[in-house]
Amino acid sequence: QVQLVESEGGVVQAGGSLRLSCAASGRTFSSYAMGYTMAWFRQAPGKEREFVATITSGGNTGYADSVKGRFAISRDNAKDTVYLQMNSLKPEDTAVYYCAARRSAYTSSYAPGYDYWGQGTQVTVSS
Repeated sequence: QVQLVESEGGVVQAGGSLRLSCAASGRTFSSYAMGYTMAWFRQAPGKEREFVATITSGGNTGYADSVKGRFAISRDNAKDTVYLQMNSLKPEDTAVYYCAARRSAYTSSYAPGYDYWGQGTQVTVSS
């Protein structure tokens, strides 16, 4: 069984920065060695879950247009951890952020295509 555990989110003022992390674990599991693609999604109150960013085991990345140029996804393969650096935060970035993993070497912005999910962490951006 694969577990994804996100770091605590927080409250930040508009224009500020925050970094989320997601540690993957499981008996004999290695997201990098097994070629898993990792991603971040988010869900605001009353809205559907939406794609934020993704990164393959080879380091290829993809971003939603709404966060391009402000957010950066990265991974530390030795620690089996993926990060989301969020800069120039806006109130509309307020949401629960979820880490996800899929058994594929290809990026995807389609939530049902991901096999494992973290429990989510709240990020609130105040104006």
